Amino acid sequence: MSNDGRTLAAVHGIERALPGVRLEWELSQAGRPIALPQRDGWLAEASTRGKFPLLCNGDENYPVTVTGWGRPAGLNAGGQSQFEVHAELPLDAASIAAAADVLEGVAEGARAFWGRVLPDGVAPEMAKQIRHSMDQPHVPPRGLPALNLPQHIPSPAIPHHLGWLNYWSAAAAQAIRFPDPVRDADLLSRARRTATGGWVVRLTETPLDLDNPAHLAALLRAYERFPEIGGRVTPG
Repeated sequence: MSNDGRTLAAVHGIERALPGVRLEWELSQAGRPIALPQRDGWLAEASTRGKFPLLCNGDENYPVTVTGWGRPAGLNAGGQSQFEVHAELPLDAASIAAAADVLEGVAEGARAFWGRVLPDGVAPEMAKQIRHSMDQPHVPPRGLPALNLPQHIPSPAIPHHLGWLNYWSAAAAQAIRFPDPVRDADLLSRARRTATGGWVVRLTETPLDLDNPAHLAALLRAYERFPEIGGRVTPG
């Protein structure tokens, strides 16, 4: 929607979670940071045009970025046009400690259906879960389940996939039937409720590593527990 405050709220969510980080720079075509002395007004104006330009913290040694883009209805779950917000930050001890707060800040600020945090090192392999043809067999690596493209998922509230950290809005939690006090006892021990009734759920204590058998087993268990994720089962 035109400037409704969500882009700025997502930016503020990152800044609250990472003390000392200010996303008050844009990048030139040459990739150099350019200061934005009126960042909030600049971002609000871009929002009226349906844009979320890339913002960064101006620190090339510790880069933090956020940006977003729209996706047309025909490519999205439930046939609804949607907007994606993507943030990147270094995988160091400070960022790992703050990652859940960053996820919650961005997701709640954007009023997202769902979101996830995923280390770059496992993202390419997990991308191979996506089934690009409903008519052809698809066998993802490491025994992971095949996931459908977003346009084959019946509701925008259903997450497309799992991550190391997962944000599920109240609508998403209802769609995947989370939480069940008995079946989800382990996940609930690493989960917290958000102010809007959503959840931040941590699959593993440390960032997801598919070469770690315990991490892979946790990911497989979660996919088995939530067959709705990735559009594999239509919610009843």
